Amino acid sequence: MAPRQVRPAHPARAAALAVLLLAAGTACSGQQDGAPPTAEVARQSADRDRIGTLSIHTAQGPRACTASVVQSPRHNLLVTAAHCVQSRRIGVLGGLVFTPGYRNGSAPYGTWPVRTVTVDPHWAADDDPEYDVAFVTVGPVDGRQVEDAVGGNPLGTGRGFGLPVSVTGYPNASDEPITCAVRTRSHSATQERFDCGGYTDGTSGSPWVAENGAVVGVIGGYEEGGSTSGTSYSVTFDQRVADLYREATA
Repeated sequence: MAPRQVRPAHPARAAALAVLLLAAGTACSGQQDGAPPTAEVARQSADRDRIGTLSIHTAQGPRACTASVVQSPRHNLLVTAAHCVQSRRIGVLGGLVFTPGYRNGSAPYGTWPVRTVTVDPHWAADDDPEYDVAFVTVGPVDGRQVEDAVGGNPLGTGRGFGLPVSVTGYPNASDEPITCAVRTRSHSATQERFDCGGYTDGTSGSPWVAENGAVVGVIGGYEEGGSTSGTSYSVTFDQRVADLYREATA
């Protein structure tokens, strides 16, 4: 089955799905001897300004997840977790906006309205965790596309496991992003993980950025990103994700 691209549903659905989304994400705990590290507040940088919040209606509205800009022909594409933007029960979440570089209530690059969502039909039909990735287009702001405003990371597929990555995302309880430098590990042939505390509700969709700048994962997949302290998951970025990207940019 080919991936499908859809436009968000009526914003009235937003509140209902937001409640479900707030329950998704990974738990955290303080660092102890022998425990995984804990994420720290991410310092502002041009690269990190490509990462931002997905929220409802405004930058200060209810938070859904984290997303980031990836390079695309039309310069208007984000990657996030599929469960951040759509569920079989509710449909596509309407009224979403993306705020890159969000900090302490500030939207330094403006807010970018979500236009379309592309998910694999396996996710659309059954919320299959093997396909918990979505590509999202956003509309222009003041005549500029989002990639022209903040840049974008290339998409990396087929890179395998054991990669050093940095993972930056926005916990709902914080107005600043957190980050952790970790190494990916295999959870299964099609799912991977990293161990670092602090990735609570809102960090689903956080990009896993490799040393060459490529996004090689997003928090999601198994257990919608994880339910145990200090461990986060992603669908392996393999041919499934490459095909989805191709559909989103067609």
